[in-house]
Amino acid sequence: MNISNLKDFKSRAAERLCLGMIITLSDPTVSELAGDVGYDFTWIDMEHAALNIETVLGHIMAVRGTACVPFVRVPWNQHWVIKPVLDLAPAGVIIPMVNTPDEAEAAVAACRYPPAGIRGCGVRRASRYGEMPFDAYLKASEKEPMVIIQVEHVKAVANLDAILKVPGIDCICVGPCDLSGSMGKLNQLDDPEVGRVIDEVCRKTLAAGLMLGTAGISPEQCRRRGMHWTASGSDCGHIANSSRAILKSCRDSGGGSAAY
Repeated sequence: MNISNLKDFKSRAAERLCLGMIITLSDPTVSELAGDVGYDFTWIDMEHAALNIETVLGHIMAVRGTACVPFVRVPWNQHWVIKPVLDLAPAGVIIPMVNTPDEAEAAVAACRYPPAGIRGCGVRRASRYGEMPFDAYLKASEKEPMVIIQVEHVKAVANLDAILKVPGIDCICVGPCDLSGSMGKLNQLDDPEVGRVIDEVCRKTLAAGLMLGTAGISPEQCRRRGMHWTASGSDCGHIANSSRAILKSCRDSGGGSAAY
């Protein structure tokens, strides 16, 4: 399914740490920009951002023709929530707060057609509007989009061995902030105990032969842990951080002579 560039992304991720941008703004320009400047993927966030199905489609389409692949984080692990996102043909679907093997099985089933799953059939974009024969599309859909399970709670860590045995999971995504929160240490990512738990998740995921990703962890820490990809920041974060740096530089160079 060439529309998603997933095969090329997997090849890059096998050789180096892939970097992505979290998309929270509605204007697809930010996704087009992410693709043009060289990000490996976008993380289009329907869980925490004010994005609807139409704006998500615009973001997915905006990176077509670049090497950037679109991932979509859905709001929740429900098949009726996931189904319309699948029909937009993203490269991967990130499913949040999966804490048990049963929840992992439900996530996989939502992403695959019968008999492997329960996905409803409404083919449009993924078959390039009929350009791809249905049989070829159906074969590709057995592997695309990637099913990305988020491990972001101590309950998931406790059940991780069983979760990793669920057939059809392609990737584990560590959610460090919520994981630390479930430990009573919200966003204390430098805490040794939080670090040990993240290390455990990474070690077991890699031993299971699955792809491993995250957001909010530095590239240096990701490389140390053997991760394949990380979202290194968001569109809003990049704008805010660059703006602060520009303002500081301009004001500092003014020597205090200007009134603000």
